[in-house]
Amino acid sequence: MSRKVAKRKSKPTVSIVGAGRLGKALAMSLSKAGYRIEALVSRRRAHALKAAALVRHAASALGANELKLLPPSKVILITTPDDEIRSVAQRLADAHGKRVQDRVVLHTSGALSSEVLNPLAAVGFQVGSLHPLVSVSDPRTGQGALRGAFYCVEGDAAAARRARVIVRDLKGQSFAIPSSNKPLYHAAAVMASGHVVALFDLAVEMLMQSGFSSANARRVLTPLLESTIKNLSKTNPARALTGAFARGDLATIQRHLQALSKPGAARAREVYKTLGAQALDLAKKNGVKIEVLSEIRKALES
Repeated sequence: MSRKVAKRKSKPTVSIVGAGRLGKALAMSLSKAGYRIEALVSRRRAHALKAAALVRHAASALGANELKLLPPSKVILITTPDDEIRSVAQRLADAHGKRVQDRVVLHTSGALSSEVLNPLAAVGFQVGSLHPLVSVSDPRTGQGALRGAFYCVEGDAAAARRARVIVRDLKGQSFAIPSSNKPLYHAAAVMASGHVVALFDLAVEMLMQSGFSSANARRVLTPLLESTIKNLSKTNPARALTGAFARGDLATIQRHLQALSKPGAARAREVYKTLGAQALDLAKKNGVKIEVLSEIRKALES
């Protein structure tokens, strides 16, 4: 037996409960990394069948009411929405509590700690969490993003150790924070990802009010966003800040606020003012005069 084959066979078997975008992406990425995916579970078995077709080896496809048929995989990943994790944990504990030996369960929530898996810990499973700090909007592209990503890992010693090995096999980097800080950590992730998408959508709406089509608005704004991300990857936020706030350009900001006073722009105006206050803090770090910043702050608050 070659060393490569032996290494592949030494990896634990995996079942994934929750065959949505992240579940599918993890299944494909782990399969490519040499893990055998034994089963995928979705609300509807037909959905699970489609997910199972994406992995390299034959995997069982189960509906949500078939957890008793889940094979005794060494690792179970729960990739369901957060609100469903506790009930899934209870049903898994009820169905598999007598087949626990050397088995790990990890959920992928960024906001919840491993305590949500207490029903499984109570029957002997090692429990933890493994949250990939990436945006997965499509499973096929997402499985590539999972390789080399950062992962937040926590849980009991055995589960955390297994999670770190998985991260290493995906060529990623793991980090740990106190469990009590996970909600704040996850809120930061939402701010940097989901809320950026929401902000982009708001900017698209503003350009559409200026006469752009939705498609053209997205087309012209995307390179701007990409250049901003590139700047942020090279320097700190204060130095990456550009535009009217970075310059302390009061007259331009006043024109913006006037334009945002039009009907239908109330939400955009409030977001502009809130983020403008944060931008002023960055501008201060860049040396914009205090008296100029004070005038801009007054304009934002008026």
